[in-house]
Parts: sequence; structure tokens; C-alpha cells
Amino acid sequence: MSQNYYSTKLFYKYYLNWIHLYKDDAVRKVTLDKYYLTYRKLRELAPNLHMNELDRQRYQKLLNDYAITHERQTTLDFHHHLKAALVDALDMGDLKHDPTRRAIIKGRNPKLKKQSF
Repeated sequence: MSQNYYSTKLFYKYYLNWIHLYKDDAVRKVTLDKYYLTYRKLRELAPNLHMNELDRQRYQKLLNDYAITHERQTTLDFHHHLKAALVDALDMGDLKHDPTRRAIIKGRNPKLKKQSF
């Protein structure tokens, strides 16, 4: 089945618009900064990924690429930010299927924390 339906907007542009629409002036600055950090990493990792090309495999590759340089918990946060936008895209009819379904969260082992006495 060819994927020539639904939104053809670049994923990172869709995500940025979603932040402006739903998160600006709605969440604390520290939280908003995390959404914008996710946006910058998304633009870096998938600059040419269009919404209509987004499937489970491409989404998993995006998460895996992110996980190479991040701990599992940070990768999970990245996933949650993207998933929130994609669930809305699904609800609005911009996506046909949920690419985040059954995503596997990977990541580097946490660094040893220094003990403080």
C-alpha cells in the first residue's frame, strides 16, 4: 500500500507547530524548554522525514538513533514528547496509523553517579 495520503508536512515542522499550538503559554518554562530540545534533536536526526512517510520502522529508527548518545530515561522522555504530538496527529486525521505503537526504548547505560558525603 503506498503512503500518499494524509499530511506531507515535514515531521519536525509539524512538531514545532504542535508545540506552538498546545504547549506555548500552557506549561512551565522548564518543561517548554524540554519540548524545544526535542524539536532541535528531531530536526537534526530526521530533517527530511515527512509525516506521510512516518511508520513504525522509521519511528523506531529515529528512537534508536537518538538512543545511541542518550540514556534510556532520556530516550523515553524524547519518545513521550513525540508521541503526544503524534497521537494528536492521529486524532486529527494527519496520520493513518500510530507509528509509536509498541516502540522499543533503548539507551546507553546510566553513568555512575558520584557519591556525596
